[in-house]
Amino acid sequence: MPNKLTERLRGSLSTLLYFFNTLFWCIPIFLLGLLKLPLPLKGWRTLCNALLDGCASCWIGFNNLIQKTIIKTPFEVVGVDKGSRNEWYLVIANHQSWVDILVLQRVFNQKIPFLKFFLKKELIWVPFLGLAWWALDFPFMRRYSRKFLEKRPHLKGKDIETTRRACAKFRHIPVSVMNFVEGTRFTAHKHDKQAAPYRHLLHPRAGGIAFTLAAMGDQLHKLVDVTIAYPGGIPSYWDFMCGRVGQIKVQVRYLPIDRKLVGDYFNDPEFQQEFQQWLNGIWHEKDQTLSQLLADKTQ
Repeated sequence: MPNKLTERLRGSLSTLLYFFNTLFWCIPIFLLGLLKLPLPLKGWRTLCNALLDGCASCWIGFNNLIQKTIIKTPFEVVGVDKGSRNEWYLVIANHQSWVDILVLQRVFNQKIPFLKFFLKKELIWVPFLGLAWWALDFPFMRRYSRKFLEKRPHLKGKDIETTRRACAKFRHIPVSVMNFVEGTRFTAHKHDKQAAPYRHLLHPRAGGIAFTLAAMGDQLHKLVDVTIAYPGGIPSYWDFMCGRVGQIKVQVRYLPIDRKLVGDYFNDPEFQQEFQQWLNGIWHEKDQTLSQLLADKTQ
């Protein structure tokens, strides 16, 4: 009982500190976001974006300090130091929990440019965070199902156009574009339903990163392949905040972006097949890496 009480107190304190830290940094981030609207000048927007990314890095930095001093979950990270803050990256990772986002922010803060996630359009209404994500130019996506598009064919391609506009904003300051390639969090039910040929992963969805590469291929320097493992089991956000996660393992690979990966994924069937084969190969390697990182759990 005392241990559970200690965990709950730790979780409550950590969450409270996260809240006040977020509230504090959302104010300058939102104000800077408003300041860059009236003057659509390249130099002015670049300056505002640099200041915005600096505020965001400080925000994440204090969150990381909370993790290290209060939560104290041990991290084992391999390969992250090969990055640079002056280059453009496309970052991909497996997705198991909301904790993945906290892990990625901790691992990459001040190592590579600030991570920009593709978010569901509905998340713009999240209190405080929605406005901060908007000011930081996080792209908000509205994805349409195949059945929906069959009834409203005039909306076909709108999500891709949103991606195009978002990528255009990333041309003037180094950025790390983040994509959870599976499109959803891993669960045993989803895995069984997909009959995926991987032990620890769902099927990768190639369209999003193929289009990002096509839109920014001349700028992106490397692909950053991240594998996140939780040897003690996939945690919830509350588990993590309470310090119940025994260990988190992260392996990072910086891969070259072959020019052959840049093409018309949606209108070139041959390129589409080759791109899917390339991504499936990375996913098979990631599955093997996860098996190794989870060895402490599976033995």
